[in-house]
Amino acid sequence: MATHHRVRAGALLCCLGLAVLGLGACQEERTTRPVAPSRAGSAAEVGGTAALIKAAKREGRLNTIALPRQWASYGGLINGFEKKYGIKVVVDNPYGHSQQEIDAIKRYRGQERAPDVLDLGDSFAQSAARQHLLAPYRVAQFDQIPPEQKDAKARWYNNYGGYVSIGCDAARVRTCPESFADLLQPEYKGLVSMHGQPTIAGSAFAAVYAAALANGGSFDNIQPGIDFFARLDKVGNYNRADPNPAAIAKGKTPISIEWDYLNLEHIDQLRGTGVKWKVSIPFDGSFSQYYAQAINKDAPHPAAARLWEEYLYSPEGQNLRLVDYARPVLMAAMAKNGTLNKALASRLPTVEGTPQFPTEAQLNKALRTVRENWAKTVGG
Repeated sequence: MATHHRVRAGALLCCLGLAVLGLGACQEERTTRPVAPSRAGSAAEVGGTAALIKAAKREGRLNTIALPRQWASYGGLINGFEKKYGIKVVVDNPYGHSQQEIDAIKRYRGQERAPDVLDLGDSFAQSAARQHLLAPYRVAQFDQIPPEQKDAKARWYNNYGGYVSIGCDAARVRTCPESFADLLQPEYKGLVSMHGQPTIAGSAFAAVYAAALANGGSFDNIQPGIDFFARLDKVGNYNRADPNPAAIAKGKTPISIEWDYLNLEHIDQLRGTGVKWKVSIPFDGSFSQYYAQAINKDAPHPAAARLWEEYLYSPEGQNLRLVDYARPVLMAAMAKNGTLNKALASRLPTVEGTPQFPTEAQLNKALRTVRENWAKTVGG
């Protein structure tokens, strides 16, 4: 202990001496030894962004899951990441759903093919966090993400989102519906579909939530939404086919309840096919939600996983979301600091009012209710 005191005293005298000589005072530096990417809670903990990039390039690969290239600009994001860093992005089960992503983490734990990163609906992200499947990691822009759009422990944070909308092929449907109430009309028999099952898919879960709000429900009570789809099925309007562009072009799913960014993208995808796709946000059930990003705590490529998250929250990544009409979570912050692509942002539909979001407790309750009651009320 005495030796330690002498060393510090000697250093202090040296600093004072240098100051007297006009050479400037010195300051003790506290350095933190970099940690392995698998344990890093930020790029700084790896040794900085350059060190993270170097480690990710050594890994050379990123495993993703359930990322269709046409969903919220993932095609452009994957291309951009590969070009920028020279890291191969592998997409497993591109048309999978949130619950299947969580299942894959468990199934392939410890294997090279396990997903490194996840893209999940909020309720599923919270479920994964409760199961201790996610690695805490703060991207550089973490503090700019609104509090209600992230986990305080940084196990997940929203990246992009939109509003539940109704898409309709005006070439096949004489009068396109603009509300959930409209969807029950007999003229829409066998025409109304949605993307996936609400027990496993975030998009369908949001559709049920929106239907609940349109039918006397609330963030605390999603049951009216389940009952709405039961009525939709009973009158023969519910169509269980997936409303992908091919199905729409063939006339199999002329009306689709989907995120507005998916329905808006269909306009571009189906141009020249004879489809006249129109999109409206139902005035009786306006519901907005975002998709969260998360890192598998046992990611086989932990540096690439963390670098991917940094890329998704960079101005480049956030503006790419706008290309396919998704709303970036940092949109307000980017508008303020001048990094938002205003031309792309101006294409988004205007929505009245400020979006409200269910709390974690409300989301968890809603998901439990859907899982318990959907099959017995609506069927498979």
